[in-house]
Amino acid sequence: MLVRALVALVPVGALAAWSAVTFAWWKTVAAFLQLLGAACLAMVVLTHICEALGLLPWMGWGQPESLGHFVNLFGAALGFTLLPVGYVLHRRERLSVRS
Repeated sequence: MLVRALVALVPVGALAAWSAVTFAWWKTVAAFLQLLGAACLAMVVLTHICEALGLLPWMGWGQPESLGHFVNLFGAALGFTLLPVGYVLHRRERLSVRS
């Protein structure tokens, strides 16, 4: 599981870096939503790394109804919601500026 989490860290890290650069350039609400979504996805990857390494065992990684499960669940839900919404809104803003 550690190898899969580390492999997932590469694209998620690139996505987070790209979102940070976008926010640094534009500083809009849409760019912030995109950055927040990328940070939530990075949190999901980090929870899987913690689970694989046995870090913070009191979080109950991988156990249903545990704090670690809900951190992972809400991070994934927010990440997969905020990132595309922020991206679409940002693209829409950019296209309206060009017109």
